[in-house]
Amino acid sequence: MTTATPVLLQLLPLPFPEAQQRLAQRFDLIELWKEQDPDAVIAARQNEIVAVVTSAMTPTSAKLIDKLPNLRAICSHGVGYDAIDVKHAQKKGIQVSNTPDVLNDCVADLALGLLLATARRLGQAERYVRSNLWSTDAKFPLGVKVSHKKIGIVGLGRIGMAIAQRAKGFDMEIRYHNRRQRTDVGLTYEPSLVELAAWADFLVIATVGGPDTRHLVNDDVIKALGRDGILINISRGTVVDETAMVNALVSGELGGAGLDVYESEPTVPDALKTLDNVVIVPHIASATSETRKAMADLVAANAEAFAKTGNVITPIPPL
Repeated sequence: MTTATPVLLQLLPLPFPEAQQRLAQRFDLIELWKEQDPDAVIAARQNEIVAVVTSAMTPTSAKLIDKLPNLRAICSHGVGYDAIDVKHAQKKGIQVSNTPDVLNDCVADLALGLLLATARRLGQAERYVRSNLWSTDAKFPLGVKVSHKKIGIVGLGRIGMAIAQRAKGFDMEIRYHNRRQRTDVGLTYEPSLVELAAWADFLVIATVGGPDTRHLVNDDVIKALGRDGILINISRGTVVDETAMVNALVSGELGGAGLDVYESEPTVPDALKTLDNVVIVPHIASATSETRKAMADLVAANAEAFAKTGNVITPIPPL
């Protein structure tokens, strides 16, 4: 890097002042959300910008990347990167970093929380009490036991492994489906996602989003999971064929679902809001103060490392 203060295009603010201040101390910041005419600002300074701060849910397209001829690093707040054209950036020699590992525990915690809430009907039970039905003749339905059941994990990466670790605490039998079998884990690999769904009591989606996994969990997989099965999704809404899932839940072909993500966020299908066998939350898997701070700190650390050494700390491997 040169001795001049590098220019960083920031597409959104970091949620913690300390991390934001770290960026301001190291870079000449373009805080795009404050600008009345963002396109004009980018056009005026496009040749100066060497780094971009974005997020897993903030579109960072090839079109934007191509406007910045001297861009060398994209630092993203989040572990997913389906909103970022990583392949295009990498082809141009641009490093792209995300924030892995720091959110594994909280995302895995929520996956198990959704599983418990759906199987044991916790949301419905709370509504039952709040509606003063406990003292009436309205009987609360039985839930489903969680311990000693069979769990299938779709995507055995960092978060998938953290989910598996928690499932072991419930004495569950664990199998997984990946694009390829892992040789470093002692878990049973199932090459067929349909067969995994047919075997499992609970199917947990923890794979990456993007075009390669769009509707990976399709109608065949959902029907294989069946009327006693429960689907948990903490990855991306696009991984599941949402229409097929909703139809199966309404018809009773799928036993239940615990969902943190949706195909067209923040829009949630109205049918899901009416079903007692569904638990829906607003994409909060990493939404704890500890984890979000660690994510923001890692974004700042990636940007600082780039400014100092020319290399980010947690680059996304070549796609």
